[in-house]
Amino acid sequence: MTARTTHLDAGVRSAMQSLSAAAKKGLGDPALAELVMIRASQLNHCAFCLDMHLALAREHGVSEDRLQLLSAWEEAEGLYSESERAALALTEAVTVLTDGFVPDAVYERAAQYFDEGQLAHLIGLITVINGWNRLMVSRRIPAGSTEW
Repeated sequence: MTARTTHLDAGVRSAMQSLSAAAKKGLGDPALAELVMIRASQLNHCAFCLDMHLALAREHGVSEDRLQLLSAWEEAEGLYSESERAALALTEAVTVLTDGFVPDAVYERAAQYFDEGQLAHLIGLITVINGWNRLMVSRRIPAGSTEW
């Protein structure tokens, strides 16, 4: 698989970066933000975003065992807090949308741990990383690429 030469429009890139920054800031927990973005990127098979957000998670102090077991977070007892688990469940529900909607129980679980503003930012963050994943995967941008 080779990268496609279509470059991302500067205006689109800038808007996406602004949305990402606003969502992360509003969520208020940079380590959680990175876990969410990694999990969505795992589900979407986006090597570019995985590479970037794994590095950022390490910079924010996320341990290697938490990173390595993130794809099995439901079975990894004791590694993720209840609020992280609620955010990861919401990430999966928003990312996959297999039933066409986010189940009420998943949304209500997240609402137990995040206030209205944080929940809005969390959903914004999940939405924007899914957008980034789709932009990178559709253009086959490889991990570590500086040409995007």
